[in-house]
Amino acid sequence: MSTEEENSVEAAAVARRERLRALREAQQLLQTPDDDNNNNNNSNEDENDVQMKFRNYLPHDKQLQEGKVAPPALPKFEDPIAGLPPPEEKKEDPFLNIVPKKPNWDLRRDVQKKLDKLEKRTMKALTQIMEEEQKKRKMAEEEDAENGED
Repeated sequence: MSTEEENSVEAAAVARRERLRALREAQQLLQTPDDDNNNNNNSNEDENDVQMKFRNYLPHDKQLQEGKVAPPALPKFEDPIAGLPPPEEKKEDPFLNIVPKKPNWDLRRDVQKKLDKLEKRTMKALTQIMEEEQKKRKMAEEEDAENGED
């Protein structure tokens, strides 16, 4: 088992070396110019004709300062809402709208708990009365039914 693992590891290493060698050769081909004369002439021309444009940066070198581009002029935007005067709001005196408390507010506050209890009792009493009336109606209907059958 160990020999098979060693062989597979060695084979992977050999394959990797071959790939790296191929990559190096490809890089060298890209870096080496085809015509040395043409590239030298082009590079000399490029060095002399360097045209750099600076939009946001002001270089310190005076030769490069010539390449400073003026910032683009933005078109003027007229806001239709800004041209309109703001609507006039009626300013009311806040003290005119103050409503005085009802004269019995303190009494209601003190008696509210008792009123709540009474409300519950009232509701219970009403339900009891309604149940009693329903029982009386049923009794009356049953008596009418018995009297009608006789």
